[in-house]
Order: sequence, then structure tokens, then C-alpha cells
Amino acid sequence: MSPAVRRLLVIAGVVILFLILIGATYQGIATAVERRQFPHPGRMIDVGGHQLHLQCAGQGTPTVVLEAPATTMSAAWAWVQVDVAKTTRVCSYDRAGLGWSESGDAPFSAQNAATELNALLVKAGEHAPFVFAGAEFGAPLATLYASHYPDDMAALVLINPPGAFDRRAASTPSAGFVALSPWLARAGVLRASRILSSGARTLPAPAAGALRAFLNRPDHLTRAASELARWDDTVALGAAAPLRNGLPTTQVEIEGQDRVALLADRRNADDVTRAIDRAVENARRRR
Repeated sequence: MSPAVRRLLVIAGVVILFLILIGATYQGIATAVERRQFPHPGRMIDVGGHQLHLQCAGQGTPTVVLEAPATTMSAAWAWVQVDVAKTTRVCSYDRAGLGWSESGDAPFSAQNAATELNALLVKAGEHAPFVFAGAEFGAPLATLYASHYPDDMAALVLINPPGAFDRRAASTPSAGFVALSPWLARAGVLRASRILSSGARTLPAPAAGALRAFLNRPDHLTRAASELARWDDTVALGAAAPLRNGLPTTQVEIEGQDRVALLADRRNADDVTRAIDRAVENARRRR
């Protein structure tokens, strides 16, 4: 290798290192600002060694519980939660390690997610019966909860459940990209390019800003990647979970393959809200 080529490689390496340092500094400053700008809007509840974030609104029964798509969090439900709260009580939450929730010591598992959610609802004083609405990855998680706690359930609403619609296999961002995303976030690449966070822009404020912030956070994305790594196991567990005889279950298909933008689209959110409202009204008639 000639001295000129070596010099060029050294210069290129220095430039790349300099850009990474700039990106990392940018990431750190922006994250510090966002922590102050977007404090958690709900309650932090201890579920045994770590705290989960729960946000509830509205009054009435049955209470609706919202289970978010992969890579997202409670803020993704902003349109739906505001509208459902006009009809009944509705709660969204962040699974362990996502959004404002602490991760705890245990790695993600669908079974643990159901157990922790039950502890969260009990300790928060939220009472059954529940209508569970799960979107995308949240659909098998909602199904597992219904299987583990059948006496708590009034109805299930499953939005784009995996396997129900063939195009769900093409959902983006992919598991491979999400696995890489914490490193891209640390270098400030995700924040500068808005590759992940652009899908949240059509949510109402402040939810849009909060979701965009966490989609640029390495800690959130690391946990999101661990969830997606268990996609097949979680979907299989949900498909095999026995449900209480007669439990009303509704499947809803909405447009879009971007799991981040799925519920941010106002028309999709309206379709989901109508399905949840029907499930609530039917549950009230059966009492």
C-alpha cells in the first residue's frame, strides 16, 4: 500500500470518527432536552422491583386497556385514547423497557408481559371487566392476557393481528433494522435522518414528540429489538392460548405496513375507536 493511500485511509478514519463524536454529542444533548420536555403523563407503578408507566383517562365501565404495536409505546395510542375516553375509562401503558417504563432485570417474554400487566392494573386500582385492544404485536399479548385472566375479560379487539392478514409479514421497520438501531441512535444517525421517528409526526402533541423522542433512544430501541427477536414465539403462544368460551373477539384490519405510523394515521385511529366503542357497548348490554 502506497504512502498516499495510507494517508487517505487515515484521513477518512479521522473524519468518520469526528462525525461519530459529533453525532454522539448531538444525541446526548437532544436526549437531555427531551427528558425535560416530555415527562411521563401518567403514573409510575411498582410491579416488583421496577416501575411501569400507566396513563388512564375517562370514566365508566368496562375499562379499555391498550396494548401497543412493536417498537412503540403508550403515546402511539394518543388519537384512540382521547376518543375512547369520551365513552369509557381507557388505559394505555408502556411495556417493560419501553417508553417511560423501567426494564427490570428479566428479559422480555410474552408470559412475563401478561403477569406484569396484571400486577400493574391491580396495583393501580384499575378494576375489571376489561376490554383489551391489541395492535399488531400487541394482539397476541392481549390474547395471552385474556387466556391467563379470563374472569377479567369483557371483550378482545385485535387490530392487524400477526398471521391474520398476509401483508403483515412485510411490516416495517424490520426486526433486523431495529436490532441495529440502538447503535445508529447512539451515533445520532436516527435522529438526524428521522428514519424511525417520521411515522409518529401525525399524532397529536405532545404524544408525537414523545414517541419521536423514544424512537431515537438506544434504551427504548434495545428493548424493542428484544421484543421483535421473540416475535415468532409470541405469535405462536397467542395463537395457542385458550380463551374463555363465549369471549367476544373482534378482528380489525387497518391500512399500512409501518408499525410506528399504524395508529398515528387519523383514519386508522377512527376505525379502531369505532371497533372499541362497539365492543364496550356490547359488553354493557350483556351485563
